[in-house]
Amino acid sequence: MSTITSLIEQLRDTPEGAFFNPWYEQDPENDLPENAPDIRRKQLECYLSERIESAKYLFIAEALGYQGGHFTGIAMTSERILLGHHKPVHGIPADGAFTEIEPRRTSKPEVNAKGMSEPTATIMWKAIYQLGLNPYETVLWNALPWHPYNPDEGLLSNLTPIDDELEQGYPALQTFLDIFADGRIIAVGRKCEQSLDAFGISYTPVRHPANGGAPKFRRQMKDLMNR
Repeated sequence: MSTITSLIEQLRDTPEGAFFNPWYEQDPENDLPENAPDIRRKQLECYLSERIESAKYLFIAEALGYQGGHFTGIAMTSERILLGHHKPVHGIPADGAFTEIEPRRTSKPEVNAKGMSEPTATIMWKAIYQLGLNPYETVLWNALPWHPYNPDEGLLSNLTPIDDELEQGYPALQTFLDIFADGRIIAVGRKCEQSLDAFGISYTPVRHPANGGAPKFRRQMKDLMNR
């Protein structure tokens, strides 16, 4: 039987290559506390466990990003969202991810004084609240759960995963889908569609909000909720 504990244990096995594992690796240049991986692992565990009985929508994107899950441990979720810094501007309160523990940043202040902010995360969470969705009925995940980066640019960079790399995320993706088996699957972007096609399961596609896709993403999300 798939459990959150077994999923988090699966995440220990980082693929070979330029991947950062936020739950089991320290970012030597950018992490603030020495126990940063423990913080990120606990935050992911709380995020998932507080949705185990309520999940209705599974939003699955491509891969973890350096401005989001790299420092929070949670897909499409930035430090500024966890800390409530986006509430005044974007209407995203700090209690939408979890309530069991106090949210914490793991990046150094010199990386970003207010914590990292990820455009995709902001657009996704803002859409959730604008559409009137209960955030505890939504679960965010990535087809490739780890953070692929450009080795020439360092850990504060993103790199689009190739097909072989996407396949490395299949076992964790299967476990995630088993845990939230009753949730409606929404594929955020083509790369996620590619992974889900390999499983032969049904899903609803929406445009990834990055690279100018935000307006179409918002329209599709609104249409999705009206069906």
